[in-house]
Amino acid sequence: MTDFLSSFSRRNFLQLTAGAGVAAMCGTVPRAFAADAITPGPSSVLLVIDVQNCFLPGGTLPVGEGDKIVPIINELGKKFENVILTQDWHTPGHTSFASSHEGKKPFETIELDYGTQVLWPDHCVQGTDDAALAPGLDIPHAQLIIRKGYHSEVDSYSTFIEADKKTGTGLTGYMAERGLTDVYACGLATDFCVSWSALDARAGGLTVSVVEDACRAIDLNGSLDAAWTSMADAGIKRVQSSDFA
Repeated sequence: MTDFLSSFSRRNFLQLTAGAGVAAMCGTVPRAFAADAITPGPSSVLLVIDVQNCFLPGGTLPVGEGDKIVPIINELGKKFENVILTQDWHTPGHTSFASSHEGKKPFETIELDYGTQVLWPDHCVQGTDDAALAPGLDIPHAQLIIRKGYHSEVDSYSTFIEADKKTGTGLTGYMAERGLTDVYACGLATDFCVSWSALDARAGGLTVSVVEDACRAIDLNGSLDAAWTSMADAGIKRVQSSDFA
């Protein structure tokens, strides 16, 4: 499977984020213009990743300016026949929470059976308002909400496969059955759940694009540029919402 970062592994990225917090910002990167307008077809899907109260300003794990992408995603949704939404959906006392480990603080790391785990503040707990989709998100024709991170013993950043690299979320099978082969990913955060999802989709043989301005990033210590490099190396396209017909 393609590594999350070209110069270092997903494991090292998790270590990179430890102690830095999630004072998230949107990085400044050159715009990549599509040669022709994009017209999504019946095999195209807009994958809207984790646009939840938790990750918006005022949430328990906010990504800077995360709320700014909601109207962009709403407009994008109108251009797609097929839309899938995802939610981070943790059990109370999830193993990724710092509060589940005595003496540990948010953004420290521990070693679990599947590798290095960043410890987060309690966030996106099942059934709470914090875990709800952003109230302004308005895509009524979305066909599926897929939840991830609900196994208490393993985290899940990618919307396709959990952090143990073997537990699937079911999204791969759903897309295969419906003949959805072209993924346009957006949401929160560019260099974390969005990029991990994009890389796993690409590794699964799908055609993948990331809609840059419909995402926001954590961007810690160069992680955003590194993520874009890794995605480009994997054959993932960077597009803008204005590139769509």
